[in-house]
Amino acid sequence: MRDPSLELKLYEKLLSLIRRRALDAQIFTDNGIRELIFNTIASKIEVSALLGGIKQETGEELGPWADIRFLPLSERRRMAHRLFNSIRRMDILQPLLEDDAITDIMVNGPDQIFYTRGGEMQKSPERFESCSRLEDLIQQIVGSVGRSVNEASPIADARLSTGERVNVVLPPVSLNGPLLSIRKFQRQPLTMENLIEGGTLSRRMAEFLIDLIKNRKNLFICGATSSGKTTLLNVLCRYIPKNERVITIEDSAELKVLGPENVVSMETRPSGPDGRGEITIRDLIKTSLRMNPDRLIVGEVRGAEAFDMLSGMNTGHACLSTGHANSCKDMLRRLESMVWMGADIPLEAIRMQIASALDYLIFISRNPGGYRKIEEIVKIEELAEGSIRTRVIEGLEADTT
Repeated sequence: MRDPSLELKLYEKLLSLIRRRALDAQIFTDNGIRELIFNTIASKIEVSALLGGIKQETGEELGPWADIRFLPLSERRRMAHRLFNSIRRMDILQPLLEDDAITDIMVNGPDQIFYTRGGEMQKSPERFESCSRLEDLIQQIVGSVGRSVNEASPIADARLSTGERVNVVLPPVSLNGPLLSIRKFQRQPLTMENLIEGGTLSRRMAEFLIDLIKNRKNLFICGATSSGKTTLLNVLCRYIPKNERVITIEDSAELKVLGPENVVSMETRPSGPDGRGEITIRDLIKTSLRMNPDRLIVGEVRGAEAFDMLSGMNTGHACLSTGHANSCKDMLRRLESMVWMGADIPLEAIRMQIASALDYLIFISRNPGGYRKIEEIVKIEELAEGSIRTRVIEGLEADTT
């Protein structure tokens, strides 16, 4: 029977030994690390020395761990796999990342790991061996995309090479220790049929949205965090005509535009240690308008960049975007506030710009069970008596068969 405390001690000692030897021997390839792990675990001298040290430290009998070579093959493989993940992958988070049913991973310090599967939050029995190991993993993640996070700048967003979105918060901002949140995305991009079958929208609604895309209407998708805004945006992008030139603009690149062929993707950049070099969504929208786009896709609008996005729409560029809100009506109010952040102009002028730029708002929600559904599609009409008139599109909830 496994003793978790002894296993952890053996794992920590093996990990330290293998890392040191890999560094000394300049072994940095996956195959090289795997071979080093195998040779170390298979070595009677190495294992006996490590186990002897553990016994001396704890004063406990090691039981089945007295010699790792006598453990079942499945146990040794599991230990080797964990060691490899710690050195070359995402440590104890790797199995969660490889599980396609898991959508979110939340690390609250070294001792608490939660994940969401099928819309239900669960707690993992695993834990990091130390706070420093979690910090090392965080630095590995942000460093791989050219970003930095430290005590002076304790918040960072990044993206894994496999596409997952990452958010990091370090002490002293976080009181729980280092915080790591990972948003996973489908390995196989969802299709409109998938959304229909999953109840996100009806077939009539899907046909209506596809027609809007083909007719170059300006759409804005709104909803709460994890409501499926980016997923819906990705699906709609499949129906952009292939002959269009598309430019995507995001904080962390997540969109996979599979419809058109002429696609340019741009991503923001934070300022460097000297406080210079930041490139914002506003900067990217402004420069994108000089790149002869047929359509702009702004991953998410949060602030003053709303003014530049609407300006682009009003100069003949079709646009798709998303934003956080609790309803279409709430999104309109938020857009007014965001435009005001970017331009000191009268409210009526802001509303006039929104009314002339946007064609439709789409509100998508997520229920407690994790299911996403488009709640309403609203058409933006003309300005009347200082207010933006809207009309909910009815008759789209027909049977989905």
